Amino acid sequence: MSATTPVRIAVKPPRRVDRASAVAQTMPLEGPLVDSHGRVHDDLRISVTDRCNLRCVYCMPEEGLSFREQEDLLSFDEISRVAGVARGLGVRSVRLTGGEPLVRKGLPCLVERLAALAFDDIALTTNGTALAKMAPVLARAGLRRVNISCDSLRPDRFAAIRRRGHLPVVLQAMKAAESAGLVPLKVNVVLLRGHNEDEILDFAALARETGRVVRFIEFMPLDAQGEWDRQRLVPGREVFERISSRWPLEPVASADGTAPAERFRFVDGCGEIGLISSVTEPFCGTCNRLRVTADGALRNCLFSDDEHSVRDILRGDGSDADLALLFRRAVWGKYPGHGINEPGFLQPARSMSMIGG
Repeated sequence: MSATTPVRIAVKPPRRVDRASAVAQTMPLEGPLVDSHGRVHDDLRISVTDRCNLRCVYCMPEEGLSFREQEDLLSFDEISRVAGVARGLGVRSVRLTGGEPLVRKGLPCLVERLAALAFDDIALTTNGTALAKMAPVLARAGLRRVNISCDSLRPDRFAAIRRRGHLPVVLQAMKAAESAGLVPLKVNVVLLRGHNEDEILDFAALARETGRVVRFIEFMPLDAQGEWDRQRLVPGREVFERISSRWPLEPVASADGTAPAERFRFVDGCGEIGLISSVTEPFCGTCNRLRVTADGALRNCLFSDDEHSVRDILRGDGSDADLALLFRRAVWGKYPGHGINEPGFLQPARSMSMIGG
């Protein structure tokens, strides 16, 4: 299938097959969280809400999307407990996501509790609309870094893509984050053919002028509308070629080889960009990530419907040992790849805002 062939993705119901149970006899019960393909999992993404104050065209419809009730979401006590178990299993880094995580009240309190667990890194992905005032508080609580989503540097186009919010607010949030020490600051840009691919060099210039790491992200089949189309995807290789023809780039080796972004620095030393090419150049072979949704579903892949409920254990008087075993089963049952480019791939039942990036 060519990269320009349009594909309409049907939403599939959650898979009920538990691969882990089929091979449980070979699953390790101690040591790091390793899957049956040898990948060690030490990065946990925790969604704190499925709600968002924006309605980006590649993520959510403008109207009509329903959200979980508050009682269905994990409490901060429950999140802290799950994170503590994960830390004991070798998880080194945590990223808080949503929806938009900053719409969850009291988030600095959760950050403080996670910081007490001595993770190597605690980060946050945000749309930046509420970050400017909260950045100093989050930094004092123990947050290390932030990724800020920004899909256009033109106010009118920003408004068209995001449907809500204002570009100057997000640009100010970037400055506030840097002033609070939440660095290195990463700027996430989802490219959409016909919308913002003509700003690739503008964003590269931003990276060169500010020292912020701009990461270009391929449009992924995770929109709530189920309208993902390859024709709207801008391949990472195209981004590389456009930028490198203007400002030559050279690769930067990842410290452990598990980062989702291919890193490139400008040969003249003026900054860095990243390419997250999940569709055209999958990095499944080095994936080290797990996700917990806001309502307590443990997922071993962004594009898989396999889920394991930590909430059922937490609210059913389960033990930390039960949670640890659930983590091991979820990891052990992970597939070798996400299958986006395989015949018959169906879009996950949950969208990105419901899963958490």
